[in-house]
Amino acid sequence: MNNEQLTTNNQPAIIPLAPEGFKSGFIGIIGRPNVGKSTLMNKLIGQKVAITSPVAQTTRNRLQGILTTPEAQIIFVDTPGIHKPHHELGKVLVKNAQTAINSVDLILFVVDSSTKAGGGDRFIVELLQRSQTPVILGLNKADLQTGNYRAIDDSYADLIVNTNWSQVKFSAVTGEGTQELRNLLVNSLEPGPYYYPPNLVTDRPERFIMGELIREQILLLTRQEVPHSVAITIEKVEETPKITKVYAAINVERDSQKGIVIGKKGSMLKEIGTQARQQIQKLIAGDVYLKLFVKVEPKWRQSRLRLAEFGYKPED
Repeated sequence: MNNEQLTTNNQPAIIPLAPEGFKSGFIGIIGRPNVGKSTLMNKLIGQKVAITSPVAQTTRNRLQGILTTPEAQIIFVDTPGIHKPHHELGKVLVKNAQTAINSVDLILFVVDSSTKAGGGDRFIVELLQRSQTPVILGLNKADLQTGNYRAIDDSYADLIVNTNWSQVKFSAVTGEGTQELRNLLVNSLEPGPYYYPPNLVTDRPERFIMGELIREQILLLTRQEVPHSVAITIEKVEETPKITKVYAAINVERDSQKGIVIGKKGSMLKEIGTQARQQIQKLIAGDVYLKLFVKVEPKWRQSRLRLAEFGYKPED
């Protein structure tokens, strides 16, 4: 998609405040090659979304698909197919997958239930058990099960006998069991904000999302003290192999609002930065240094020039 916006109905991209009890989170789809991860994601979202081919040089996992329901928003993070490494290329892929595993809220471990569990599946289980991220085992390709399929199911049950993982069987092709899976995913998430506009089904440019994650933390942490007269501008992003440095300006309209955002001895600004940095790290699946500045831009909401600079289209 080359970072183009893809929505379900071409409506303006607006991120609302989440209602009480709303859930959200990042879910990593993990599994061996060709187990149907992308097909499953498309089925859950309800349409085909842009897919980035996993290659060894990929250092971050892009946000691939977004599922928004009245009660939750799920952001799926796709990963390369995992296998036991036999060379440096395989080691790089596993390392990248490990980064994804530790950077999401929940793992959906997808397996091919038309065949018994094998060494590749056992390797992934061992990898996942070294992480603190919760896991759900998804038995895909139920439509291809024939004959003594109970033996196949038992092989996967034995595979996770020493875990507390939930499991669900489904077919990404026919849709059988996918509603049960969807319910399980939502129930497994914690309460959280909208990360994307409800009508968005695939990713936006990273800078846009970074700004929205910072703004969301300001709204959550300052509550009613600071109105919606806050705009975020990402001044600069510097990427290195080890860390991404993000410099962002928090624009408010009055000096009093600036004082609230900064807080006593900078305590509020520090908390906003800490929480936003954690969310941005999930977004890019890598370490982040976040530097925040607070600027006063009087009456920016009334200025067409300022609205354009801050990425808002003024209403006629």
